Amino acid sequence: MEELLVEEMAITEEQCNKNLAAAEDALYVLGGKWTLRVVIALLSGNTRFNELQRTIKGISARVLSGELKDLEINGLVKRIVLADLRPVVIEYQPTEYSKTLKDIIMALTDWGINHKKKITNRE
Repeated sequence: MEELLVEEMAITEEQCNKNLAAAEDALYVLGGKWTLRVVIALLSGNTRFNELQRTIKGISARVLSGELKDLEINGLVKRIVLADLRPVVIEYQPTEYSKTLKDIIMALTDWGINHKKKITNRE
């Protein structure tokens, strides 16, 4: 497998190290168990905490809260407090920056579908 990557990409060791560092940076932000699920739910139009928790099966309120804070720190989510409503409503909006993940999410989705087919069709 490694040889395939080297042959197809024909990259130097320096470029390989840069690629690894960039991938590690991306995985640091997106690699958590729940992170991409939260981003996908947000990009799909779920904006309120309870909507997100209902959409993302199995996530606890504490974990969701932490994920949203981390996404906000990384510029992927904007927390909006609607104080003029009673009760006060808090919404989480995906930022323009988070929308740059759409192609990555689609590629992962396509790969996941194909991988599941490959694995489940094994004899």
